[in-house]
Amino acid sequence: MRIALYAPDIPQNTGTILRLCACLGIEAHIIEPAGFPITDRAFRRAGMDYLDQVTIVRHISFAAFDTWRRSAGHRLVLFTTRGATSYLAHDFRGGDILLFGRESAGAPDELHAAADARLAIPMRPGVRSLNVAVAVAMVAGEALRQTDGFAQW
Repeated sequence: MRIALYAPDIPQNTGTILRLCACLGIEAHIIEPAGFPITDRAFRRAGMDYLDQVTIVRHISFAAFDTWRRSAGHRLVLFTTRGATSYLAHDFRGGDILLFGRESAGAPDELHAAADARLAIPMRPGVRSLNVAVAVAMVAGEALRQTDGFAQW
């Protein structure tokens, strides 16, 4: 299981997600450009004291990320408010990459086109979206539950 963040622009959200990945043993992928410096020093200054407990893979662009994931044979699961299927109705696999779009702009069309599945988190009508870190935590919990990812401890 992997979490991928497309062009994240809020460092606090990224730090929270990286801490979640560290605690749950999930590899984190950051697809640039990011709206802040993506360095160990910047993460440590932001209070990311679990940095040495998480595997972070950086990709210089979505094209580079997509080339890597296709060559590795990983399924790409995009989370978007435009998704027609609930994440609760999806069958996750251990090798899935769970992709989340930019906080300020969501996922551009090229991510939608590349995704093997486009899922949404069901919400009440009239609300825009969840905080990305909250969304990642909800989805990661369900994906790990389905794939016995919690059994590793």
